[in-house]
Amino acid sequence: MASILEDVKVLDLTRVIAGPLCTQILADMGATVYKIEKPGEGDDTRRMGPFLPDAATGADSNDSALYLAYNRGKRSVTLDISTPEGAALARQLASRCDVVVENYKAGSLAKYGLDEASIRALRPDIVYCSVTGFGQDGPYAARPAYDFILQGLAGVMSTCGLPDGAPGAGAMRTAIPITDVVTGLYAAIGILGALHHRRETGQGQHVDAAMLDASVALNGHLALGYLMTGKVPARVGNTNPIASPSEVFDCADGQLIVAVGNNGQFQALCGVLGCPQWAQDARFATNARRVAHRAELRDLLAPLLHGRARAELLAAFEQAGVPCGPINDMAQVFEDPQTRHRELAFTLPHGRGAEVPSLRNPIRYSQTPMRYRAAPMLGQDSEEVLAQVLGLGADHLDYLRKRAII
Repeated sequence: MASILEDVKVLDLTRVIAGPLCTQILADMGATVYKIEKPGEGDDTRRMGPFLPDAATGADSNDSALYLAYNRGKRSVTLDISTPEGAALARQLASRCDVVVENYKAGSLAKYGLDEASIRALRPDIVYCSVTGFGQDGPYAARPAYDFILQGLAGVMSTCGLPDGAPGAGAMRTAIPITDVVTGLYAAIGILGALHHRRETGQGQHVDAAMLDASVALNGHLALGYLMTGKVPARVGNTNPIASPSEVFDCADGQLIVAVGNNGQFQALCGVLGCPQWAQDARFATNARRVAHRAELRDLLAPLLHGRARAELLAAFEQAGVPCGPINDMAQVFEDPQTRHRELAFTLPHGRGAEVPSLRNPIRYSQTPMRYRAAPMLGQDSEEVLAQVLGLGADHLDYLRKRAII
């Protein structure tokens, strides 16, 4: 069965996370993705462990967990685009592709003839996506950017962490590079929309995907609440500021998340805890009142939950229709029966002779299944791609190899 992007070819000039995640999504959907990497070095994430050991020697390779996580399904082509020969080969590949994705600082690819204008002169209907920190214009356009910086600049960190006055209070970043991830997702969505537009009109276009834009958008209702009221949202830790009870409670043997979203669920919660009268208490009759009296409600609930086992509470709440869940560590995530049923973790054969772990793409098409291949070794496909796609002969490839152009 054909994959949904089977006929689409992508030139990937991206590194680290946001851009590579974007192009990995396209690869999962069946696109042929040529990932351009610097000879002898490759993507920056190849030097950020932990590393996949080489099956033959047992030594660490340059295939890291970080690289494997965001480069599945691609073909690695080493090219030194800082040389005239390398840049020319990259342009030739671009002219044979439907999409180019790059994440260099705005304007910096022009010196190699790999900017949008240069590629569009070769392929007028190209979909050209630029993934940058701050977009193609504005006072910050030339700045480099990393996820940590954007989490702070875009206000994401300001709403994460314990509230002022609590021990350990302060702004906190998310452990996963959330601004990279959301930018990669938006970039992929933008490319899919541009491909649809090209199919309908024959016209290519430029997709400007900025980490700042994606990160500010990530603030969602918190940002709109500020824009509507002028009130800066405060950090509330593990408490949901717009619903109650919706927070973390201590149990006899761990912690439990309770996330009540309506009056019916609150009545069910009170029933499980043997206190149905609380649902009739004027202080707790509606969600707005429960939010206003959050501390009082928590003081009533906490002792009842603290004395009972987490598994007992989970079972009772689930049966009563009260939204709840554990706080799992990573080992527990992959032991969870639903995670196992959905086969969210699986393995793929890798070029180093090992089976490597991978995480399933969250999208499941009923007619056009995802296509999975392990992330490539550095330069694994260079000679094959340059020979088959560009028609380079053995002598030419040998010349390029000896001069470290590939």
